[in-house]
Amino acid sequence: MNKIIAYAELTRFNRPIGSFLLMWPTLWALWLAADGLPDLSLIVIFILGVFSMRSAGCVINDYADRKVDGHVDRTKNRPLPSGRVSEKEALALFAGLALLSFVLVLFTDLQTILLSVVGLGLAALYPFMKRYTHLPQLFLGLAFSWAIPMAYSAQGGNLADPQLWMLFVANCFWTIAYDTYYAITDRPDDLKIGIKSTAILFAQYDLLVIVCLQGLMLSLMFWVGILSAQHWPYFVALLVCLWLFYQQFQQSKTRDRQACFKSFLDNNRVGYTLFLGIIGSYFVEYMATM
Repeated sequence: MNKIIAYAELTRFNRPIGSFLLMWPTLWALWLAADGLPDLSLIVIFILGVFSMRSAGCVINDYADRKVDGHVDRTKNRPLPSGRVSEKEALALFAGLALLSFVLVLFTDLQTILLSVVGLGLAALYPFMKRYTHLPQLFLGLAFSWAIPMAYSAQGGNLADPQLWMLFVANCFWTIAYDTYYAITDRPDDLKIGIKSTAILFAQYDLLVIVCLQGLMLSLMFWVGILSAQHWPYFVALLVCLWLFYQQFQQSKTRDRQACFKSFLDNNRVGYTLFLGIIGSYFVEYMATM
């Protein structure tokens, strides 16, 4: 039982916020690519894939950080630095979760399968970037956004569709913004142990850059709505997201660790608000055709 608990902590099954932040853009993409009627089997495949791939990413992230997590108060009791899970067990768990994700994608088409290989590479690469660049959040954004072209591909969409890549870039901006909030909570420890992040790179301009990134995200999502002929619920959802971003900024102005972490967590509300806006938009369209 202790080992099962340790595995759950290593994969973050006990803290699913990261899976939700990966899932919402994936669902946006599925609904937009299918004009509101995605294939049920694809919904199941992608939701399961989101949770398995995010868990695999958490395992490889902790493996990459196994030498430094023990020096940080927030992470010193994680399964690897505390010795509750061995390095071999962690690598085996990562391989198993990656294999499960690959099996799931085999139920789609060849193009989506090939795209998934790139996604796996991004997920495996991201944890090591914090040692070489101050932009690991950019790599996280690429990894967390790669499900978007996969969803379009699986749904039979055109990969040259500008709407797809606007959505992709918007999600990258959003990911960098919310993960910078997360990085602010770790900044004092990261400076001590030599870990790089956008929170360190942006320094005193961190909140200003976050606000700019969020503004760019909402601007691109507005144009996604125009290109996909969304109805009023979608644009109301964008206004609600603007209010949520303002709340995040207000509560984080002091840069208190707990406040910034709460701002990070609050992005789950942004994700499902936009998803509800997309659902509502297609419902309005359906009702208009009856």
